[in-house]
Formats: sequence, C-alpha cells, structure tokens
Amino acid sequence: MKTKVSAAAAERKTRARKIIARLKQEYPDATCALHHRSALELVVATILSAQCTDARVNMVTPHLFAKYRTAADYAAADPRVLEREIQSTGFFRNKTKSIIGMAQALVERHGGEVPQTMEELTALPGVGRKTANVILGTWFGKNEGVVVDTHVHRLSRLLGLTRQDDPVKIEQELMQLVPREDWTWFSHTLIQHGRAVCIARRPRCAECVLNRLCPSSTV
Repeated sequence: MKTKVSAAAAERKTRARKIIARLKQEYPDATCALHHRSALELVVATILSAQCTDARVNMVTPHLFAKYRTAADYAAADPRVLEREIQSTGFFRNKTKSIIGMAQALVERHGGEVPQTMEELTALPGVGRKTANVILGTWFGKNEGVVVDTHVHRLSRLLGLTRQDDPVKIEQELMQLVPREDWTWFSHTLIQHGRAVCIARRPRCAECVLNRLCPSSTV
C-alpha cells in the first residue's frame, strides 16, 4: 500500500513539473490582474475582489484610488459614502467595514504602511491568508504561500494535483509540488488560464497546452 501511495505521489510530482514547464512557455509573465500602484491599493483591490470579478474591481478602483490616497484617508471615510462607491462589487457593507477597519489598524499599528509579514497582515481586519499571499507575493516579492482562489481551486483538482477541497489543504499540497520561487507566478498563471482557456462551463480542451497532461481533458 505504501509503495502504491509513494508511486502515485512521485507520478504527481513528475506531472506537476511538466505542467509548470508548459505553463512557463505559455504564460511567462503572468501577473496580478488587479490594477494597483501601491501595496495599499492592492490590499483594497484584493478585499473588493471577494465574490467579484477583477474586471469589475478595476472599473471601481480608479475613482477610489484618486479620492483615498493614504490609509488615513480610508480610516476617516464615511461608511455610507464608501458603501455607495463600492456597491457594484457586491457585499459592499462587509467590504466597507473591512477596508475602514484595515486602514484604521494600519494607522494605529503600522504608521499607515502595509506590513510585510504574514502574521501582521492576517491580523488586519478583512485580510485572510489568501489576501496576505497576494500582497506578499505580488507587491513585496515574498513567496510565503500559494493563492488559492476559485480558479486555482478548480484547476488544481482538474489537473490532478490535489484531491482536497479545502483551500488550506490545497495550498499545502501545491506548496509541496511547485518550487517556492514559482508560487506567486503559479497562482496568477492558473487564474489567467482558468479565465482564458479552462473556463468552468465551457473548457476549451482542444486549445489547451496542458491537454495531454490533464486527466480531465476531453481530447
């Protein structure tokens, strides 16, 4: 039994290496789709992206970023006004509470600056491990984990890289399969691939560079 498990794990690791190599040819420069010019803007955009498309967030943030330039600006925002400004992203009351609470914590604990550690980031209101991974990897260039959003969750299972359903467990397994220096890139790549090719309701398997490596391929 142990031999079978070991053989399966070795096969999965080999396939993961091949998948990464193919994806690097196809998406060498994959990066975060959320528009931002600072760590603070990225935190706000990432909070807004929960249950919302990045395209919609990118429509909302230009006005927001022009009006609120510092953590102190967000901390002092009128919740009712901010709710109206971000309403189209959905769950706007919770997001408003998270953004203002996050900004107040930045002002009170970090001199208005976004911290650079997982522990400090996840202690901020509205910032979980997934958001912290986005900030650390994308802005600060620190690979502390793999961002497991809906695309990464779906594609990593379709590709047979994990059988887990819990995002935390999926992240742990992907961290074992993907070299650390590629963690952030890998997340952005699967997100991009999930939007462009491996579309949930109509996957374009015939056009996919991974179709010969994917156990879920229809071709």
